Amino acid sequence: MRFDSGRVCLDLVATFAPREGIPDGGELRLWLAGAGLVPDRTPLARVGADWAEAFRALRADVEALVRAELSGTEPDDSALARVNALAAGPPPGLCAVRDQEGHLVRELCGGVECGALLAAVARDAVELLTDPGDRSLLRACAGDGCTRLYLDTSRGHRRRWCSSELCGNRERVARHRRRLMASGSR
Repeated sequence: MRFDSGRVCLDLVATFAPREGIPDGGELRLWLAGAGLVPDRTPLARVGADWAEAFRALRADVEALVRAELSGTEPDDSALARVNALAAGPPPGLCAVRDQEGHLVRELCGGVECGALLAAVARDAVELLTDPGDRSLLRACAGDGCTRLYLDTSRGHRRRWCSSELCGNRERVARHRRRLMASGSR
């Protein structure tokens, strides 16, 4: 899993391609921890298939809204209503507690609830879609076959790929091959 899209809601959208990234509760546990939605060492025993289904539904709605924004079309009203309803929920509460060594560490107050975690991601999507500055940085990867979305925070705002190391490298290799083929070299 990659967490380099610039927003947690875009990182959720990225879990779909090239394969389903959250097919079950086990993969969703990994994503929640990797995305920083739950503090380290948070037990996530109750995360199951119903949670994965809820996050996949949110992912589809967020992607529809972001792609509508990128294409300059009207957002899907039902997707917008669902994201707004989730965003209106209470986010997870954080508490500072002492660990076994006496250091303060973060913990979720009241346990881990699916609705609260969905609210955090939905709220991130609402913030992204309503912030003109961030909206202007939204991009779709120009890599062949890549469907990732990201915020272009590069200095000149001319970034073309979700990852220079992956999609950018593939494009440079393909361009090199085309030049070799055009020149008749092997």
